[in-house]
This record gives sequence, C-alpha cells and structure tokens, in this order.
Amino acid sequence: MNPNVIEDILVFGGIVTAMGCTTGIIITSLKYRRHKDLPQGDLKRQLEEVMERLNRIETAVDSTALEVERIAEGQRFTTRLLAERGTTSTFADKARPGGSTTPH
Repeated sequence: MNPNVIEDILVFGGIVTAMGCTTGIIITSLKYRRHKDLPQGDLKRQLEEVMERLNRIETAVDSTALEVERIAEGQRFTTRLLAERGTTSTFADKARPGGSTTPH
C-alpha cells in the first residue's frame, strides 16, 4: 500500500474532525447568545399570551363539538321519525272531496 494514501486518509480525517468541532463551538455559542437576548419577564409574558390563546381555542373547539353533536342528534331524531312514519301518508288514506277547499 502506498504511504501517501494513508497520509491522505489521516489528513482527511483531521480536517473532518476540525470542521465538526468548529461547527459545534459555533452552534453552542449561538444557543447561549440567543438565551441571553430574551429577558425572562418578556418570555413569561409571551408564554402567558400563548396559554390564553390556547385556552380560547380549546373553548371554541369544545363549543363547536357540542353544537355538532346537537345537530347530529336532531338529524337522528328526524330520521327516526321519518322511518317510523312508513311509506304511506295519513292524508292518502282519507278520500278527498271533489272541488275547491278554499273558503270564498
């Protein structure tokens, strides 16, 4: 095996290791800098606003679910009434007198 190949492999490994360490150092410094930029009071206020919005969304979803269930119950009731009524109408059984039924 050529000694230059082993040397090239070691140089490549060293470069990759150096780039990985440099990237880790940069990312770590960016994380710490970002945490220092947000004051704790501002962060708490933002979290409270998010919690309030989530509570309002939860309330809206709950009320919508209740209304959908109410509408579905009414539709089931109407469907049951129509199914129990049968195919014949109560007016079809009675003989209809001839002529107009409107008063003059």
